[in-house]
Amino acid sequence: MVEIRRATAHQAGALTALMHASSAYQGVYASILDGYAVTPGYVETNPTFVAMTGDEILGFYALLEDPPELDILFVADAAQGLGLGARLVAHLLEEARTRGMRSVRVVSHPPALPFYLRMGARRTGTIPPVPPKVRWDRPELRFDVPTG
Repeated sequence: MVEIRRATAHQAGALTALMHASSAYQGVYASILDGYAVTPGYVETNPTFVAMTGDEILGFYALLEDPPELDILFVADAAQGLGLGARLVAHLLEEARTRGMRSVRVVSHPPALPFYLRMGARRTGTIPPVPPKVRWDRPELRFDVPTG
């Protein structure tokens, strides 16, 4: 049974490890994560949620509040294809709704674009590269947050 709950600061290292282990960020996309870590302060400051089974973290996301943006969403490679990403997005949208947000911006990893479109996000533009870490265009999307 997978439970989604608020992350704690002591989980920051495990979140960083899950993120860096992602096969989606190998090769050409590896530079974006160079030197990046989810810190305890980040988890305390930004609503961050983990999907867990027992003591194992299978995925997580972080929501920035002002302006509303999905900052990070990762699912462990071993847990992909099981619907966990969809559950995290549904949780994100419910969390955004309870916080009074009307929409949530997403700047997507290019290979994740089809996933976000399947989840109901709409494409709103393209974010140009920001060398040296980001050398590729990134899709910009928006989730409209359901009311009630």
